[in-house]
Amino acid sequence: MARHPPPPALSDTPLAPGLYVVATPIGNLRDITLRALDVLAGCDLVLAEDTRVTGKLLSAFGISAKLERHDEHAAERARPKALAALGEGARVALVSDAGTPLISDPGYRLVREAAQAGHAVFPIPGASAVLAALAAAGLPTDRFLFAGFPPPKSAARRAFLDELAGIRATLVFYEGGSRLAESLADMAAAFGAREAAVARELTKLHETVVRGPLATLAADPQFAAPKGEIVVLVGPGRETAATAADADTALKDALSRLKPAEAAAEVAKALGLPRRDLYRRAMELKR
Repeated sequence: MARHPPPPALSDTPLAPGLYVVATPIGNLRDITLRALDVLAGCDLVLAEDTRVTGKLLSAFGISAKLERHDEHAAERARPKALAALGEGARVALVSDAGTPLISDPGYRLVREAAQAGHAVFPIPGASAVLAALAAAGLPTDRFLFAGFPPPKSAARRAFLDELAGIRATLVFYEGGSRLAESLADMAAAFGAREAAVARELTKLHETVVRGPLATLAADPQFAAPKGEIVVLVGPGRETAATAADADTALKDALSRLKPAEAAAEVAKALGLPRRDLYRRAMELKR
């Protein structure tokens, strides 16, 4: 039987005073970095989005630390205390429940005020749901925009998505399971027949990444109300002029789901071609 070497011991090198922005695992605990463990073990104070969640993480690695809540409700109270501690030369760590802090999590005001006060701010990189999803989606990664959570109400969500429709980059969203199907349908209406991916439960036991046209994903019954953490990625629109063959391919796909007028509207938005011409062609294909 192969023997595995024991994990390296935590470093005993003292940490410099300052604020440490520490990434934690998004699911699999083994995604924690050795440097993150060193920092969490060596800090005087750990600001946590949820002290219960962070407490379990620290316990799993045999680390004890002074924890204080720092979420959207407690940040105004916790921030002055943390800044005062930094002023006294303390080592303060900031963590979220999962992944890299400040990505759809509170904390940027603390980082800004710490830097303005002259305190060192150290990024401790690691897991990120955004980057993990991009790595597995099979969509262009040379340019991407993280847009966070879409608004919960449909009208506001459609307006929000319409503002992003002209951006030539892969769009990345977070979404909750109860709103996923509605969001995918609104994205199909706003972005047209773009390629997309839905990544769920990344690095966990039931990790899945499903790829396909937005409308196809919106109609997929497995996304009616899934559980778990979800990342939605939408590929960029076309940068070159679409050909007649491109239009026919997109129309045939759209006609399998929609009436000719609706199919023409969807393809017109996706390919940047005249809706009237596409409707005429859709009628020909339908016949």
